[in-house]
Amino acid sequence: MKNKYIKLYFIAISILTITFSSCSKDESLESDPFVVAFESLSKNLMDIENDETIVLVYSEIALENGSVIININPKNATYGIDFITIPAASDNTITLPISTGEFENSIVFKKLNTILDETTEIEFVVMSINYNNSNIQGYSNFLINASASLGGSFSPEVGGPNEGNQVFVDLSSQRSTLAKRDTWDLGFYSGNNFRVTINGSIFMAAKSLTSNNIDAITEADVAGLQPQVAVGTFNPTNAAYVDAPNGDILETAIAEISENDNENPVYLLNLGYEVGTDIPTPGSVAIAGDQRGWKKIRILRNNNNYILQYANLNDSAHEEIIISKSSVFSFNHFSFNTNTLVNVAPQKQKWDLCFTVFTNVLSGAGSYGFSDFTVHNRNGGALAYKVNSSDFQYDDFGINNIIEPNFSRDITTIGSSWRSVFDRIAYNDRFYIIKDPNGNNYKIKFLALTNDDGIRGYPEFEYKLLQ
Repeated sequence: MKNKYIKLYFIAISILTITFSSCSKDESLESDPFVVAFESLSKNLMDIENDETIVLVYSEIALENGSVIININPKNATYGIDFITIPAASDNTITLPISTGEFENSIVFKKLNTILDETTEIEFVVMSINYNNSNIQGYSNFLINASASLGGSFSPEVGGPNEGNQVFVDLSSQRSTLAKRDTWDLGFYSGNNFRVTINGSIFMAAKSLTSNNIDAITEADVAGLQPQVAVGTFNPTNAAYVDAPNGDILETAIAEISENDNENPVYLLNLGYEVGTDIPTPGSVAIAGDQRGWKKIRILRNNNNYILQYANLNDSAHEEIIISKSSVFSFNHFSFNTNTLVNVAPQKQKWDLCFTVFTNVLSGAGSYGFSDFTVHNRNGGALAYKVNSSDFQYDDFGINNIIEPNFSRDITTIGSSWRSVFDRIAYNDRFYIIKDPNGNNYKIKFLALTNDDGIRGYPEFEYKLLQ
């Protein structure tokens, strides 16, 4: 609950100050005003299919009943014909109750006209707060239109200290998509190259063998390799068995799939770890559970399709599946849990950032697992770079301050650099610039690594469109 309050104060335009009375020897503190503000700045109308919940947050738990008066200013839309709200508006005015013991409230926007276009704008404005010692500040306006989101705040649901989810965030639409990170194993690239990625979020590893006969390989043949083909061995040679951390599709552990079948070897595949279930001490994580075992695989080409051959190590016969490339997704993902394709990431241009566990490479130590990692959508066209607050303050940074050559495709640009696991904080001396796949530029500042109780796996950030 505390993070709700923190969020509101971070997005506030002005900082509240505590004032002291000088008229008495018994100095007393003047209480901070009660603030009500929208949780975010806007929502893209085209991303609202039927309805959208517009959240307003309070600066503290309400200690008494009251109300918030909100005006609706529609452009090229009519209340009752094109849209309605819950609670209902009267003369484009909503009276939203403040109830004792609550720390937020919301308005439901319901779209009635499905053909509203880019000329439509619907603005919600906090006009007054009927509550003792209250004040209007922070995000007092919320806009629904056909443009990219103006910004807001996000709390990606990575799953607490086990960090069981990969969370894909689309800044322009304010949407997030969750995928449990141990529900997929291989990603088949849909671009021009024939490349296959392994799931680094569960610490998978892969090594090519000298044979191209998958049915002839047994566990005895690879027993000497198994201790090597793993993440976190502190042997620098194990970097060869994982995908390049920078996200370059030409640097995957599994080589380019050749048109010539004889050039495609069998691979020993370490399936990594299930999502952890232990409860760690506050401030720690428990991301790795039981080992998931091993597979042997071989991948071939059939015209513009992949052919995946797979089996357990001692199987004398293999299974086979044809996997086609997609026109809308960067990868088609396959799971050995179900032996089928599974949904993981959104469409290739509909996400910007992913919060995930990650396999990185440490100089001199090889591949190593990181929690609380943030990557950007390189294959969809997203870019990122870091700005030090000593060069620019977050609030002062505008679109004219962007340095285009600083943008990087390297998906570790944000990575783990936004947080300190020792201090259990998000750094406040830096922020990041994100160029999304549609060319929108955002600044993003991380606010929290833990929840109120110091538990890891509760990141928060705020962001704003640069225009």
